[in-house]
Amino acid sequence: MTENGDRPEIGKSLVVDGSATNYHDMGDGSPVLLIHGSGPGVTAWANWRLNLPELTSEFRTIAPDMFGFGYSDSKGRIENKQVWVDQLAGFLDGLGIDKVSVVGNSFGGGIALAFMIAHPDRIDRAVLMGPAGLNFPITPALDKVWGYEPSPEAMRESLEYLAWDHSRLTDDLIQSRYEASIRPGAQEPYNATFGGADRQANVAMLASSEDDIAALPHETLILHGISDQVIPLDSTVRLATLMQRADLHVFAECGHWVQIERMASFNRMVTEFFKNGLKAKK
Repeated sequence: MTENGDRPEIGKSLVVDGSATNYHDMGDGSPVLLIHGSGPGVTAWANWRLNLPELTSEFRTIAPDMFGFGYSDSKGRIENKQVWVDQLAGFLDGLGIDKVSVVGNSFGGGIALAFMIAHPDRIDRAVLMGPAGLNFPITPALDKVWGYEPSPEAMRESLEYLAWDHSRLTDDLIQSRYEASIRPGAQEPYNATFGGADRQANVAMLASSEDDIAALPHETLILHGISDQVIPLDSTVRLATLMQRADLHVFAECGHWVQIERMASFNRMVTEFFKNGLKAKK
């Protein structure tokens, strides 16, 4: 089900305003946009590869590499999340899509919230998973992940912060993510944006106004692993309390990788949540 059998992380490319976005576009039906997290060596494919088969059986599922990640263009140091909000708006325009449901993971959750605030009429329902989007004291795990300097040992340490079940962290997985992180053009933009001395400023950069969040009208499902070391659970509880129409589900035996460590439940809950939204329209 890959678009490029030899290099599955490379999908299609869309150029908007001179900048290219690498993306995967699979399945039919109502469109669902997947926004990945910000771990070192991440791509949309690496983030969502275990979820795409289920989601594409029900929806047109679109998963872009955000600027500075994967095989999309780099913008150098990004100091304002509006760059990614504008990327998504131009990207959807380029695909001729007016409105989507969205899933935002971690960093992607913060971008999803900012996009919902900037373009409320373009979002139907939203799923936020271990999301950024509020300001909180940076966790040691997030500080370490954003401060990643390439080596197999550092990649193993970063992934150990992300996963609850370390048996998933095979040598092959660590090596593949390490190789992705040292691909020419990969580490430089990642380090430029996230690797500075004041990584607390990155948390603030991804945060949206609490008043703006509280005004959002969208039905939202928020998912969080109870053993998440990267994004604090109390921040997500605060987010769920702020939002008018948010349900929160906390997963046992799960770290920051809800979509991987609780894959079957994630796929089922997201599919049902979006399908119920479609039924409500009829």
